[in-house]
Amino acid sequence: MDDSTIPIGKRLRGAVTPPCSKSYAQRALAAALLASGRTTLRGIELCRDTLSAMAAIKLLGAEVEIIDDNTLVINGGLKPRTQTLNVGESGLAARLFTPIAATAGVPITIEGEGTLLHRPMAMMVEPLKELGVAVRDGGGRLPIEVCGPMRGGRITVDGSMSSQFVTGLLIALPVSERDTTIEVEGAVSTPYIDMTLETLERFGVEVMYNEGDYSQFYIEGGQQYQAVDYTIESDWSAAATIMVAAAIAGEVTVNNISTLSRQADTAIIRALERAGASIIIEENTITVAHRDLEAFEFDATQCPDLFPALVALAAAAKGVTTLRGVGRLRGKESDRGEVLRSEYAKLGIDIEIDYDEDEMCVVGGQIEAAEVDSHDDHRIAMSLAISALRTDNEIVIKNSDCVSKSYPSFFADLESLKTNRCE
Repeated sequence: MDDSTIPIGKRLRGAVTPPCSKSYAQRALAAALLASGRTTLRGIELCRDTLSAMAAIKLLGAEVEIIDDNTLVINGGLKPRTQTLNVGESGLAARLFTPIAATAGVPITIEGEGTLLHRPMAMMVEPLKELGVAVRDGGGRLPIEVCGPMRGGRITVDGSMSSQFVTGLLIALPVSERDTTIEVEGAVSTPYIDMTLETLERFGVEVMYNEGDYSQFYIEGGQQYQAVDYTIESDWSAAATIMVAAAIAGEVTVNNISTLSRQADTAIIRALERAGASIIIEENTITVAHRDLEAFEFDATQCPDLFPALVALAAAAKGVTTLRGVGRLRGKESDRGEVLRSEYAKLGIDIEIDYDEDEMCVVGGQIEAAEVDSHDDHRIAMSLAISALRTDNEIVIKNSDCVSKSYPSFFADLESLKTNRCE
């Protein structure tokens, strides 16, 4: 669908299983490329970002066999079949596969599409050059051409905008000839680094660092990835959106999800608790139900992907909610802070942003009829859709099909919860 009209004033009731974590899936696909033998990945859902990563590993030499809707078998091996690698609109794929491509001894140009062409990539250039890679870049944006191999060595990386390039280095450098020490300045989104380290451990690769300190990593060169049988866990980013929908419009059980996950967006549970939602946590399910919601304070610096869902939650809460970490939103699929402010204004919700204080303030209120635009940002589209559940007025969301980037079945899942509601 290009545009969606949300039938609203509906209560949600039922259960849903979110798609697999695309963050874990992309990391696992990259590791499987570098592994010797046959890796089996289970629980895969082929959203656009995961498909971009799968296409990338094929072009870099992997053989990929689709066993069924949720299972892949990958025969690894880095043997580039191309000199051009298109990673679609996936920021993680761009920053992940650029270092991996740089381990090969041939020139490879990494290209992208859509909003990715405007996202910053300059943080990769100098560190790669210091590792012995020849780099030609498009003024800090894609396309970027790299020609390795990477030698290893000692480098400093700016981690203040994103952890994704750190992830790319951590996955690529174990197969380089020499050992590497990475100094990371201003590391953010550190739970995503934890996910990377967990994935490396699963594939038999070791990285040394001080527990709880993400400022320095030591990577021994010449390591070998081991093929594994690996089930990808569900995506907390997708689950967070459904949980907020339940908190503002019903009662929903989210299946196959655990609070023990390393994913950053488990933090949504703290936000829901502070807002006053009802939460029941069991072994592999979480049930969230609507209660009268109150304004809350929340620091999303380490989990910036939660901002759109948090804004939907704050818009439904009585009072003024303060969200911290808004500066992290400028390098996403859209300028998310400004897009959230402009699109929610159309719905009658006032949002103020203070970049000096790194804060966003959301004034809770009623949702008005409007035509809004996702700006081709999947998380914006989902945020607007769940906010639309709160009103009997018609809400039209333009370019809503962008949800396929991370959660292709989002609108179908939302509709099933309405269909199965108790009257």
